[in-house]
Amino acid sequence: MEHWGDAAGAKEIIAYLREALRGPLPGSQAQARLAPTTRADGLAPAENVRRSAVLLLLHRSPTGLSLPFTLRPKTLRHHGGQISFPGGGMEPQDRSLAMTALRETGEELGITPQGIVILGQLTPLYIAGSHNYVQPFVGWIEVLPPLHPCPTEVQTVIDIPLHILLEPSTLGACTKPHSRQVISVPCFQVGEYSIWGATAMILNEFLELLREAPSPMADQRLETLAHSSTTLPTKS
Repeated sequence: MEHWGDAAGAKEIIAYLREALRGPLPGSQAQARLAPTTRADGLAPAENVRRSAVLLLLHRSPTGLSLPFTLRPKTLRHHGGQISFPGGGMEPQDRSLAMTALRETGEELGITPQGIVILGQLTPLYIAGSHNYVQPFVGWIEVLPPLHPCPTEVQTVIDIPLHILLEPSTLGACTKPHSRQVISVPCFQVGEYSIWGATAMILNEFLELLREAPSPMADQRLETLAHSSTTLPTKS
């Protein structure tokens, strides 16, 4: 059964994303559909905000195009125990936020940036809890090299095929502690993993961009992915 991960399909979707990421993007409305109810509407960056970047790193896998996510150690001060995209804060040596995304991905996963192509960027998102204004980038690498996760920042790497993330049944809700109570938040539920918060908001904009792919690409490729057999994500 065909996946976007075959050579022709991967080339097709990468070409589409290069153009689509120039805009207009699904934007904050797409992000808001996966926002926790506790998040204020129209949240704007505060003064002296920390500029950050994350990378959605598309690559080919045996089950089609996939994205690697990181499970953060519970000991981390911000977003400990959550699933994230590789990324972090901008440093003085970074000439751009794209370089921040590449550098942080290298530090967290042990991937050299030379083999990664930046396809474009999604809508930035302000995270009040950690005072970060995050710029998401979409990148492409043909095949992931052997990973060497940084143990202080990454508990495990979870590689999830796009066809699982695009399944309507993946969308759901999970419970999380908040201000001494437990609340229900929208999430992507993949096996034992719940993707929620800022990562889910960024991911939803990216998936909506894919769903906007014009026919016959959307009719042929997305229908194939939506009806393909489910393969649980792999750990690294």
